[in-house]
Amino acid sequence: MTTVVTPAPDYPAIKAKQNAAWASGDYARIGVTLQIVGESLAETMDLRPGASVLDVAAGNGNATLAFARRMCTVTSTDYVDTLLARGRARSDAEGLDVTYELADAEQLPFNDRTFDAVVSTFGVMFAPNQDKAAGELLRVCRPNGKIGLANWTPAGFIGEVFKTLGKHVAPPIGVNSPARWGTESWIAQTFGPQARTIAVENRAFVFRYPSPERFIEVFRAFYGPVHKAFLALDTAGQSALAGDLLDTVARFNTATDGSMRAPSDYAEVIIVKA
Repeated sequence: MTTVVTPAPDYPAIKAKQNAAWASGDYARIGVTLQIVGESLAETMDLRPGASVLDVAAGNGNATLAFARRMCTVTSTDYVDTLLARGRARSDAEGLDVTYELADAEQLPFNDRTFDAVVSTFGVMFAPNQDKAAGELLRVCRPNGKIGLANWTPAGFIGEVFKTLGKHVAPPIGVNSPARWGTESWIAQTFGPQARTIAVENRAFVFRYPSPERFIEVFRAFYGPVHKAFLALDTAGQSALAGDLLDTVARFNTATDGSMRAPSDYAEVIIVKA
């Protein structure tokens, strides 16, 4: 019998490609539309004013702004400096006092048990070494502190978009889907041993665009993973990907007037650390 050995993922190389993908296009144009998710997470976590909050893989700062607006002391981190700059511009415009730091979610530059709360909305779920990233969230959160997450689910709209992309551009070998973070079983398995409680609420964010074609146009231009997927394909491949994405939209679109209204399920996760 021949044993097939799967090579270990080259995490530094994968992260370098991911960084380039998220820095391409202009994710902030997409990110700002998701602001309500950060607000919902902040309301659910119900932290006291002055609580120290770390936003991991903060992107352009949706959760950062939400918690800063509620008088928390927020440190906003990401490994893409251009996204941090966009987040800083937003907090400066509102006169919010936020600390910004370039940081890798898999190797956070903070001491153990530093923060009252650690949060991430559609961010840390994209770290390729998922177990290490989860371990870092737990490490820097103080005992009895909270970890709050918003993660796309595998069967939701964006989860299906990921699957569609994967049919056309092969994902890195040995790396699990980001939507794994949106499954209760993996959350319980990964965080349970160090958690006092875990609460998972199924929610939905609704993507609204003038048409499905406009959605694809915007995501192709500004959303890093989609932007890079199209760039990796020839003309025929791009046409096929666009067609499959339209089919995916059609399965979730509830609009009947030619526009797009596609609810995308996500898991809002609140973990109280033991």
